Amino acid sequence: MGECSKALSLYERSLEIRKIALSPNHPDLAASYLNIGNVCYNMGEYSKALSSYERSLEIQKIALPQNHPDLASSYNNISMVYDNMGEYSKALSSHERSLEIKKITLPPNHPDLAKSYNNIGTVYYDMGEYSKALSSYERSLEIRKIALPSNHPDLASSYGNIGNVYINMGEYSKALSLYERSLEIQKIALPPNHPDLAASYLNIGSVYYNMGEYSKALSLYERSLEIRKIALPPNHPGLAASYNNIGFVYYN
Repeated sequence: MGECSKALSLYERSLEIRKIALSPNHPDLAASYLNIGNVCYNMGEYSKALSSYERSLEIQKIALPQNHPDLASSYNNISMVYDNMGEYSKALSSHERSLEIKKITLPPNHPDLAKSYNNIGTVYYDMGEYSKALSSYERSLEIRKIALPSNHPDLASSYGNIGNVYINMGEYSKALSLYERSLEIQKIALPPNHPDLAASYLNIGSVYYNMGEYSKALSLYERSLEIRKIALPPNHPGLAASYNNIGFVYYN
């Protein structure tokens, strides 16, 4: 329901009881710390989330086999926190540890492996290392093409991520092709006013904007805004971004 403060209060009460009732390295304690970490992460309280995730991982290392999938999930969670905190080298290290475990425990084309490559690509993207980001995103896409239905939203996400790399590399025709492929899948897989469609129209508009084709950019930015008006609360930052993009087109 998105009521994070109430969720946090209940998770903390549960943890208090488990600390009394269970042994100090019981897996349920790890689960409690994980739940608290998730709430803090969603509230943007990254230092608290990190502390809870690390406590959960400490227990899991004692209670579980060394290559247990839950350890991979914990490393992934810690990575996401570091990425949001801008500590990219730490994020990368944890993502790679998660990937190592997944390679041992999962079949070679499992969707969770694709997720790990995608996450690693995102860290490289945030670091501005676009060639490395591209390599990881393409590896993720290869697996998803094998593991998922042809119109799965995760494929749309992969095409969009690769498009993001190309637009930042100034390769606009490649970016445009990938964004359009992403949008095609989203039109089939998602409701007509889903926020991800708005993001795709925005991305395609941004390519046209960078190519100086302002009338096309304007049309796409306006389509993105129409969806966001329906899908988002009236004071959502995404609406502000849409108005800002439209303003840039008129300015130019």
